[in-house]
Amino acid sequence: MAPQAKDTKNKLNGTDLIHADDGLHGPEVAPSVSVSTTFRAPNPQEVPNFKFEDIDMWNPSRHIYSRYTQGVNTRVERVLSKINDGYAATFASGLAASYAALVYFKPKRIAIKGGYFGCHATIAIYKRSTDVPLIDIDDDFQPGDLCWLETPLNPTGESRDIKYYADKVHAAGGRLLVDSTFAPPPLQYPFKWGADIVLHSGTKYFGGHSDLLCGVLVVPALEQWKELVHLRTYLGSMMGSFEAWLLLRSLRTLHLRVPRQSENALGLAQWLSKAAGGKAHDGIPAGVIHTVWHSSLQSKDARGFDPKTQLEGGWNATFAILMTNEDFATRLPHSLKYFVPATSLGGVESLIEQRVHADPSSDPRLIRISVGVEDLEDLKDDLRRAFQEMARAPKAKL
Repeated sequence: MAPQAKDTKNKLNGTDLIHADDGLHGPEVAPSVSVSTTFRAPNPQEVPNFKFEDIDMWNPSRHIYSRYTQGVNTRVERVLSKINDGYAATFASGLAASYAALVYFKPKRIAIKGGYFGCHATIAIYKRSTDVPLIDIDDDFQPGDLCWLETPLNPTGESRDIKYYADKVHAAGGRLLVDSTFAPPPLQYPFKWGADIVLHSGTKYFGGHSDLLCGVLVVPALEQWKELVHLRTYLGSMMGSFEAWLLLRSLRTLHLRVPRQSENALGLAQWLSKAAGGKAHDGIPAGVIHTVWHSSLQSKDARGFDPKTQLEGGWNATFAILMTNEDFATRLPHSLKYFVPATSLGGVESLIEQRVHADPSSDPRLIRISVGVEDLEDLKDDLRRAFQEMARAPKAKL
């Protein structure tokens, strides 16, 4: 039986998203945009013996300089912490957060395989100053290793077993980072399965409107969070105040957006998979689709890992298809009405791209699809029409 849309009525709820930062706001209902980079110093007659180091960065009584703290960002981090079951620190981008994680752990070796090419590039830059060895996530681990596990995987949307890699690296004295960008709450909670730190590109689903850059690192303890904030301060990778304002606005509807995107993606992936192998299905012509990847299409692996257990709140909303030839992959993104031909993912609008334009190492036949909140049948009709037009048209000269 085909996988069904999951019940997403779990830990993520609108009350937390809207009220987790209560107590940090002023009289305004909608948060004010703070553009100031610096704030008035306390009068020593009013605040005697004031010392900057005495400020509680988690709950600051005042702000000094926006590279340290500022009001809207503090509120954003409170909401992100609540919904991620930890302590969340924001950064200027997902890759800024990635680099901070490397500095935080100072790994003796880094285990990584596949996933977002940008993280590989960040690790390569980090290696310029450390020359830390790289190994495969399926190699044997040693003390001090950092296993960098992305799941679901970019661009295919396939899931990896967090608990397996957590147990494996912890037994050797290492640590596990889980990049959960493709599965934000309520879809996946990596700490439940043994992650030591969780990474998100907040640009994607947390932002959800394709209008901000942000990275997020979540740790289980407040002291760890304070160290991340210290690193962020002196790496200079603080998220801008306007981006923080946009992010806080976006988080209020996360519980509405992500489940809808998840349901749409499941419907599309299951529908497209029936045309894989070049078969015709429901108006999709024969000879168009070679392969479809999505976590809902995975079966249990040899160790018994089942993605639906780990993805407890729904299926990931980004996945990939392999066209039967490069010409189809080149034309498809520009043959659609409702899918926007653009890179990135997680926004309310559906995006589609020939992945090789963003990641030159990709197969030129590979298409990545980020599913939005449109009507599912409209998205199917759009793809069906484009497939039919491509199948009828003479092959283009590339």
